[in-house]
Amino acid sequence: MSTSTPTVSAGAPIAEHADLRRLSWLFLVLGLVSMLIGILAIGAPLVATTKSVIVIGVLLIIAGLTEAIQAVIMRNLRGFAIHLLAAALYLMVGFFVIEDPDRAAGVITLLLAAFFFAGGVLRIGYALVERFPAWPWVLLNGAVDLFLGILIWRGWPESKEWVIGLFVGIELILHGWSWVAFALMVRSFGSAKQV
Repeated sequence: MSTSTPTVSAGAPIAEHADLRRLSWLFLVLGLVSMLIGILAIGAPLVATTKSVIVIGVLLIIAGLTEAIQAVIMRNLRGFAIHLLAAALYLMVGFFVIEDPDRAAGVITLLLAAFFFAGGVLRIGYALVERFPAWPWVLLNGAVDLFLGILIWRGWPESKEWVIGLFVGIELILHGWSWVAFALMVRSFGSAKQV
Protein backbone atom coordinates (compact mmCIF):
# COMPACT_ATOMS: atom_id res chain seq x y z
CA MET A 1 0.00 0.00 0.00
CA SER A 2 1.49 3.28 -0.99
CA THR A 3 0.66 6.61 0.52
CA SER A 4 0.93 9.83 -1.32
CA THR A 5 0.61 13.35 -0.09
CA PRO A 6 -1.92 15.53 -1.85
CA THR A 7 -0.36 18.05 -4.17
CA VAL A 8 -1.79 20.97 -6.05
CA SER A 9 -1.73 20.39 -9.76
CA ALA A 10 -3.23 21.95 -12.82
CA GLY A 11 -5.79 19.11 -12.96
CA ALA A 12 -7.06 19.65 -9.41
CA PRO A 13 -10.00 21.90 -10.37
CA ILE A 14 -11.14 19.33 -12.94
CA ALA A 15 -11.09 16.60 -10.28
CA GLU A 16 -13.03 18.84 -7.90
CA HIS A 17 -15.62 19.53 -10.57
CA ALA A 18 -15.95 15.80 -11.23
CA ASP A 19 -16.51 15.18 -7.50
CA LEU A 20 -19.06 17.97 -7.35
CA ARG A 21 -20.81 16.59 -10.43
CA ARG A 22 -21.05 13.15 -8.80
CA LEU A 23 -22.57 14.77 -5.68
CA SER A 24 -24.92 17.07 -7.59
CA TRP A 25 -27.85 14.73 -6.98
CA LEU A 26 -27.29 15.14 -3.22
CA PHE A 27 -27.25 18.95 -3.52
CA LEU A 28 -30.43 18.76 -5.58
CA VAL A 29 -32.20 16.53 -3.04
CA LEU A 30 -31.09 18.71 -0.09
CA GLY A 31 -32.32 21.81 -1.90
CA LEU A 32 -35.69 20.28 -2.73
CA VAL A 33 -36.15 19.03 0.86
CA SER A 34 -35.27 22.47 2.21
CA MET A 35 -37.79 24.07 -0.15
CA LEU A 36 -40.48 21.56 0.84
CA ILE A 37 -39.90 22.21 4.56
CA GLY A 38 -40.01 25.96 3.82
CA ILE A 39 -43.37 25.59 2.08
CA LEU A 40 -44.68 23.55 5.03
CA ALA A 41 -43.41 26.22 7.45
CA ILE A 42 -45.23 28.95 5.54
CA GLY A 43 -48.36 26.78 5.47
CA ALA A 44 -48.24 26.20 9.24
CA PRO A 45 -46.47 29.27 10.63
CA LEU A 46 -47.55 28.74 14.25
CA VAL A 47 -46.00 25.26 14.34
CA ALA A 48 -42.88 26.52 12.55
CA THR A 49 -42.61 29.45 14.98
CA THR A 50 -42.86 27.20 18.04
CA LYS A 51 -40.35 24.68 16.69
CA SER A 52 -37.94 27.43 15.62
CA VAL A 53 -38.09 29.08 19.03
CA ILE A 54 -37.40 25.74 20.74
CA VAL A 55 -34.40 25.20 18.45
CA ILE A 56 -33.13 28.66 19.44
CA GLY A 57 -33.53 27.68 23.11
CA VAL A 58 -31.60 24.45 22.62
CA LEU A 59 -28.82 26.30 20.80
CA LEU A 60 -28.61 28.83 23.63
CA ILE A 61 -28.29 26.01 26.18
CA ILE A 62 -25.54 24.39 24.11
CA ALA A 63 -23.76 27.76 23.92
CA GLY A 64 -24.12 28.12 27.69
CA LEU A 65 -22.62 24.70 28.31
CA THR A 66 -19.67 25.42 26.03
CA GLU A 67 -19.09 28.76 27.77
CA ALA A 68 -19.21 27.01 31.16
CA ILE A 69 -16.65 24.45 29.98
CA GLN A 70 -14.45 27.25 28.68
CA ALA A 71 -14.80 29.09 32.00
CA VAL A 72 -13.65 25.98 33.89
CA ILE A 73 -10.70 25.59 31.55
CA MET A 74 -9.78 29.27 32.00
CA ARG A 75 -10.44 29.39 35.76
CA ASN A 76 -6.89 30.60 36.48
CA LEU A 77 -6.70 33.00 33.54
CA ARG A 78 -8.07 36.42 32.82
CA GLY A 79 -11.58 36.28 31.32
CA PHE A 80 -12.88 33.57 33.67
CA ALA A 81 -15.64 35.81 35.07
CA ILE A 82 -16.79 36.92 31.61
CA HIS A 83 -17.09 33.33 30.39
CA LEU A 84 -18.91 32.33 33.57
CA LEU A 85 -21.33 35.27 33.22
CA ALA A 86 -21.91 34.47 29.53
CA ALA A 87 -22.58 30.84 30.42
CA ALA A 88 -25.13 31.86 33.06
CA LEU A 89 -26.90 34.23 30.65
CA TYR A 90 -27.00 31.73 27.79
CA LEU A 91 -28.33 29.01 30.08
CA MET A 92 -30.95 31.24 31.72
CA VAL A 93 -32.25 32.56 28.40
CA GLY A 94 -32.15 29.09 26.82
CA PHE A 95 -34.16 27.54 29.66
CA PHE A 96 -36.60 30.47 29.58
CA VAL A 97 -37.13 30.00 25.83
CA ILE A 98 -37.75 26.26 26.18
CA GLU A 99 -39.94 26.73 29.27
CA ASP A 100 -42.24 29.26 27.58
CA PRO A 101 -41.79 29.27 23.78
CA ASP A 102 -44.94 31.36 23.29
CA ARG A 103 -43.64 34.26 25.37
CA ALA A 104 -40.16 33.87 23.85
CA ALA A 105 -41.74 34.09 20.37
CA GLY A 106 -43.34 37.37 21.44
CA VAL A 107 -40.00 38.80 22.56
CA ILE A 108 -38.19 37.62 19.43
CA THR A 109 -40.98 39.05 17.26
CA LEU A 110 -40.66 42.46 18.95
CA LEU A 111 -36.90 42.34 18.41
CA LEU A 112 -37.47 41.58 14.72
CA ALA A 113 -39.91 44.50 14.47
CA ALA A 114 -37.34 46.82 16.08
CA PHE A 115 -34.59 45.50 13.81
CA PHE A 116 -36.62 46.08 10.65
CA PHE A 117 -37.85 49.48 11.81
CA ALA A 118 -34.40 50.78 12.78
CA GLY A 119 -32.75 49.27 9.70
CA GLY A 120 -35.39 50.80 7.44
CA VAL A 121 -35.02 54.26 8.94
CA LEU A 122 -31.22 54.10 8.67
CA ARG A 123 -31.30 52.87 5.05
CA ILE A 124 -33.81 55.54 4.02
CA GLY A 125 -31.78 58.28 5.71
CA TYR A 126 -28.52 57.08 4.21
CA ALA A 127 -29.98 56.79 0.70
CA LEU A 128 -31.54 60.26 0.84
CA VAL A 129 -28.44 61.95 2.27
CA GLU A 130 -25.71 60.27 0.22
CA ARG A 131 -27.44 59.88 -3.19
CA PHE A 132 -24.86 57.32 -4.41
CA PRO A 133 -25.43 55.56 -7.77
CA ALA A 134 -27.76 52.81 -6.48
CA TRP A 135 -29.51 54.95 -3.87
CA PRO A 136 -33.05 54.27 -5.16
CA TRP A 137 -32.61 50.54 -4.49
CA VAL A 138 -31.36 51.16 -0.96
CA LEU A 139 -34.27 53.57 -0.46
CA LEU A 140 -36.69 50.85 -1.61
CA ASN A 141 -35.00 48.32 0.66
CA GLY A 142 -35.31 50.74 3.57
CA ALA A 143 -38.98 51.40 2.80
CA VAL A 144 -39.72 47.66 2.72
CA ASP A 145 -37.84 47.14 6.01
CA LEU A 146 -39.69 50.05 7.62
CA PHE A 147 -43.02 48.70 6.36
CA LEU A 148 -42.23 45.23 7.74
CA GLY A 149 -41.20 46.68 11.10
CA ILE A 150 -44.42 48.68 11.40
CA LEU A 151 -46.52 45.73 10.17
CA ILE A 152 -45.03 43.35 12.72
CA TRP A 153 -45.22 45.89 15.55
CA ARG A 154 -48.82 46.94 14.79
CA GLY A 155 -49.89 43.30 14.62
CA TRP A 156 -48.25 42.36 17.91
CA PRO A 157 -49.00 40.21 19.92
CA GLU A 158 -50.86 38.24 17.23
CA SER A 159 -47.92 38.62 14.84
CA LYS A 160 -45.79 36.45 17.14
CA GLU A 161 -47.78 33.47 15.90
CA TRP A 162 -46.76 33.82 12.25
CA VAL A 163 -43.73 36.09 11.82
CA ILE A 164 -40.95 33.72 12.84
CA GLY A 165 -42.49 30.75 11.03
CA LEU A 166 -43.02 32.81 7.88
CA PHE A 167 -39.46 34.16 7.90
CA VAL A 168 -38.00 30.72 8.57
CA GLY A 169 -40.10 29.31 5.73
CA ILE A 170 -38.95 31.99 3.30
CA GLU A 171 -35.33 31.45 4.35
CA LEU A 172 -35.63 27.69 3.85
CA ILE A 173 -37.14 28.15 0.39
CA LEU A 174 -34.41 30.58 -0.68
CA HIS A 175 -31.71 28.38 0.85
CA GLY A 176 -33.12 25.33 -0.90
CA TRP A 177 -33.35 27.16 -4.21
CA SER A 178 -29.68 28.16 -3.93
CA TRP A 179 -28.73 24.47 -3.49
CA VAL A 180 -30.92 23.46 -6.44
CA ALA A 181 -29.34 26.18 -8.61
CA PHE A 182 -25.87 25.07 -7.49
CA ALA A 183 -26.64 21.43 -8.36
CA LEU A 184 -27.93 22.40 -11.81
CA MET A 185 -24.90 24.63 -12.41
CA VAL A 186 -22.50 21.84 -11.45
CA ARG A 187 -24.30 19.41 -13.75
CA SER A 188 -24.29 21.81 -16.67
CA PHE A 189 -20.63 22.67 -16.15
CA GLY A 190 -19.70 19.01 -16.18
CA SER A 191 -21.66 18.28 -19.35
CA ALA A 192 -20.22 21.38 -21.09
CA LYS A 193 -16.68 20.21 -20.25
CA GLN A 194 -17.34 16.76 -21.71
CA VAL A 195 -18.52 18.11 -25.07
